[in-house]
Amino acid sequence: MQEVYDFLKNAGTYFLATEDGDQARVRPFGTIDVFEDKLYIQTGKSKDVYKQIVANPKIELSACSGLDWVRVTATLVPDDRVEPKKHMLDNYPNLRAMYDENDDETIVLYLKDATATFASLTGSPARTVEF
Repeated sequence: MQEVYDFLKNAGTYFLATEDGDQARVRPFGTIDVFEDKLYIQTGKSKDVYKQIVANPKIELSACSGLDWVRVTATLVPDDRVEPKKHMLDNYPNLRAMYDENDDETIVLYLKDATATFASLTGSPARTVEF
């Protein structure tokens, strides 16, 4: 899990794919955090992405860094506790203009049953890790 976190943090932006009925939806994300040995992302409850996750929590995300990339499949689990929200927002203080750990809008979600595949254009063989 730490390797996935480090890759995503270094990449800065990753792309999260959800399902909206019969249409795939992909959007850029930048929040990634480790709390209580789980990998978390953050969004707002009023956003379409959160509604899509609630309807189908199976997601895929992907990021590139140079010639390397990672693709992660997982199930997202909402965690509405204040502590992981605060931890996330403390690590992304620029989000405090929009979110607060005590509001009803902020939600953090952790990746469950995740499989990450690391690959490269360098010709190195792909490898998979689960967490």
